[in-house]
Amino acid sequence: MRFTDGFTFPPVPSPDLSAQAQVKEAMTLNPRAASFGRLASIGAWMAGCQGEAPPRPITTSRVIIFAGDHGVAERGVSAFTPEASIVQAQEISSGAAPVNTLAQRVDASVHLVDVSLKHDAAAIRAGSGQIDVADAMTQEEFFAASELGAATADREIDSGVDLLVAGDLGVANTTVAAAVLGTLTFTEPVVAVGRGSGINDEVWKVKVSAVRDAMFRARGFHNDVARVLQAISAPDFVALTAFIAQCAVRRTPVLIGGAYTALAAYVAERVAPGTKQWLIAGQASPEPCTTICLQALDLTPVATLNMSTGQGAGAAAVLPLIISAVELVGDEMRSQTA
Repeated sequence: MRFTDGFTFPPVPSPDLSAQAQVKEAMTLNPRAASFGRLASIGAWMAGCQGEAPPRPITTSRVIIFAGDHGVAERGVSAFTPEASIVQAQEISSGAAPVNTLAQRVDASVHLVDVSLKHDAAAIRAGSGQIDVADAMTQEEFFAASELGAATADREIDSGVDLLVAGDLGVANTTVAAAVLGTLTFTEPVVAVGRGSGINDEVWKVKVSAVRDAMFRARGFHNDVARVLQAISAPDFVALTAFIAQCAVRRTPVLIGGAYTALAAYVAERVAPGTKQWLIAGQASPEPCTTICLQALDLTPVATLNMSTGQGAGAAAVLPLIISAVELVGDEMRSQTA
């Protein structure tokens, strides 16, 4: 994969529509199969991704969490202090975070990519610029974050994974998401901004103000996706977006859940058309960003959990259901031909 003036990806292939059709037809052949409802459509989607009907069981899934700190957190837009990002990252690395608990139910491993947490160990930079008054990153850092995200996808896919779960970590990342969403979709700050970590009315007003200021900074180049991301997103967001797009290029399904990953998926679809065909939405969160982006991608969440935990926890929570749906559909199709 090569980058020139912005995100540049090879064409995204389509899933195997004939395999999808075979599963859909098989699920209408008897009352039991027809009763599977949404589980049948999940199985058909996975069959298309795999190019096999019936779909083979998902044996290797992995949660990949892109972590980064955000300068805008210094404005007090979150219920958490800026230092909480590194604390949560340490919990994930030690296996003690909510996402670890959820992932272990299906033996899914969890990998943290420290893109831009505010310490010397970060891969791209320590934190990001305060987007309401300064660019989030330099052009060089933007390209480096892009390459990191794509390389992470390649590494995981080359290892033989069946399904990847995209996760995020970083205090104030819903503020970043609202600014990017507002700029790219012409959504007013008061509509784009949610309660994030559970903020009160006064903090919400501060958050709206920060988003409005960031959007004002990007008003002159709102049609240039790469420039918008460089100015008002964050290195971890750029890496996450490139990761999702590269997974689609490599014909690998991705489970998303939550505002940050939903927006990254939306941006990935804009820079790599066809990406959405390789995505499944795990859960609906209370953030406006989630609803707007999933509607734009024509994705219906598997569950409405209203989780705002981050870390990919909302997606990991429905991972057992997706795995079970694929096995259920596969067993039913095999029984029909036995």
